[in-house]
Amino acid sequence: MKFRIISFLSLSVLVLLPLSGGGAQVGTRQQTINPVAVAPYTPFLYPADVAAYEIYGYSWWELSAGTNQGRIALAPSVPTGVTNQARLLSFFSMSDIHITDKESPAEVPYLGWSASFLDDGQGGLNHAAYSPVIFDTTHHLDAAVRTINALHQLTPFDFGMVLGDNGNASQFNELRWFIDVMDGQYIIPSSGAHVGATNIDYQKPFQAAGLDRSIPWYEAIGNHDQYWMGVGYPTPKIQQAMIGTNVLNISTNGPLSPGGSEGNGMYVGLVDGTTKYGTVIKWGLTNQFATPPTVVADTNRHSITADVTSPTNYINEFFNSTTLPLGHGFSRGSTGSLAACYAFEPVTNLPIKVIVLDDTCKANQTNQFPNFYGGGWVDTARFNWLTNELQKGQDADQLMIIATHIPISPQADLFDTNLDSGFYASTTDTNYDNVVETNLIATLQNYPNLLLLMAGHRHLNVVTPQPSTNSDHPEFGFWEVETPSLRDFPRQFRTWEILRNSDNSISILTTDVDPVVEIGTPAWNSLGYAVGAYRLFGIGALDDATSHTYNAEFIKTLTPRMQEKISHYGTALGHRLAINHDANGVAINFLGELQSADNILGPWSNVATNSPYAASAASGAKFYRAVE
Repeated sequence: MKFRIISFLSLSVLVLLPLSGGGAQVGTRQQTINPVAVAPYTPFLYPADVAAYEIYGYSWWELSAGTNQGRIALAPSVPTGVTNQARLLSFFSMSDIHITDKESPAEVPYLGWSASFLDDGQGGLNHAAYSPVIFDTTHHLDAAVRTINALHQLTPFDFGMVLGDNGNASQFNELRWFIDVMDGQYIIPSSGAHVGATNIDYQKPFQAAGLDRSIPWYEAIGNHDQYWMGVGYPTPKIQQAMIGTNVLNISTNGPLSPGGSEGNGMYVGLVDGTTKYGTVIKWGLTNQFATPPTVVADTNRHSITADVTSPTNYINEFFNSTTLPLGHGFSRGSTGSLAACYAFEPVTNLPIKVIVLDDTCKANQTNQFPNFYGGGWVDTARFNWLTNELQKGQDADQLMIIATHIPISPQADLFDTNLDSGFYASTTDTNYDNVVETNLIATLQNYPNLLLLMAGHRHLNVVTPQPSTNSDHPEFGFWEVETPSLRDFPRQFRTWEILRNSDNSISILTTDVDPVVEIGTPAWNSLGYAVGAYRLFGIGALDDATSHTYNAEFIKTLTPRMQEKISHYGTALGHRLAINHDANGVAINFLGELQSADNILGPWSNVATNSPYAASAASGAKFYRAVE
């Protein structure tokens, strides 16, 4: 059998020096992970054949040249001669981590585990129910946090934004694992009997790095944070199954049919943590079992949702965190559909405001289709709150960013510009209070200071321009940019810079980042699993060898009033360079001519101390800078 040795994944980071010039960019602008095309006539595999993913090449990936879509404008053309002048804001976003209790008796891994080759099932959700990435979700989050810390060490972030779906099935222990990884706690990534904790890599406890304490991070709530599997009402049966000993028994029609979780006929299964490749056990038709399959109960699996109309319990848990700010944006004890909506100003004395909108379902109904619970919702109360916050920001001459979980009227994908509705269709069901997506977009286009709407949810790198409907006033347009999932390929987070340009327009510079994973770790294995699942569930074509990254600089025109307002704001851009770690040590990369400058930053050891990697002995004390 052919076996591919995959090269070590390096990290590209930025150093800012007080010099002029330009250089290499962070993350996937410089290099990125590409799946290796599956060879013709490769044997078909089932998603359950995890041990064979690598043998047959389904999980192969390689490092390739970076991607850069360049400078893009909402206006008819990109302005010429305009340069970046100052940095207003730097931050990161991550989304859809889906920390998974793989040993829970109340999740549904059998759906994906039992799937056939290229079968992603009803609604394309087989891979969402099971993928081998569920073994390692805490480890991959920790790798992302470590990467963020390395970037922050060299290019400080003003804040971070988490865009929801931290957990997979609204269980308390999943939320706690997420917060504890962010806080740098000792992680026990198993539940119940904690089998395999001494000898199976993904089951072993580990010390999380924790997010750098100087980076405040904020939270937006997602549908998986409130609903069973993100699409199911947490009925008494579901809530009891989470903390009980019997594996959940549901209808043979599956969990996606209305009331499917309340039926009987099929056990949903769970991962056997004593197995290297996470075999799913205790699933199948009930008549195949003489007695109901059982697990060791764990009260920490209880549902975080006590009342779907209000995320109070979820919000309160963010006050049990050692990182900042206290509550991560939420107000303690808030109730109702507005409880998870808030706004904050990320930097003192800078006219920028972030509006965090909860656009998830708060309708107290059972036996609905998944698009009811998992779809977007903005009821009248939230709509009024949103427009009030937008108007206050407009009146105060603040630039504004909206952060929410579910995108609003985005295009279908990177290449299909048809709009894809993710909201529950209130146009066809007038029994519920939900503002129509197109009306929301039209409303947002009334606020010329709105720069950006950032979202997650779809696990995609998609950018949707929302231009002004008045060509004479392009400032009424804004950008909608989605952050991909840390669970599914391409498994990235985003970095952002808000820049002031020479004509006092705004540039939104955004870059995907592949978390750094060390060879042989669960996070390393999980990267290959994600590529394999992408292939075997038919999400991506077998010959697709593209990275699916999207890096660009988006131009936003401002009103004359705001151009004058921001003309003196921002910090110097500095000089950009990239530090790469490879088998030969540390490489300093520029786009321009290089010359030796041993003393520009003092001894090399000082530079190595402030970067995530040590220099090789051959590098001596030499450092390089671009010729000015």
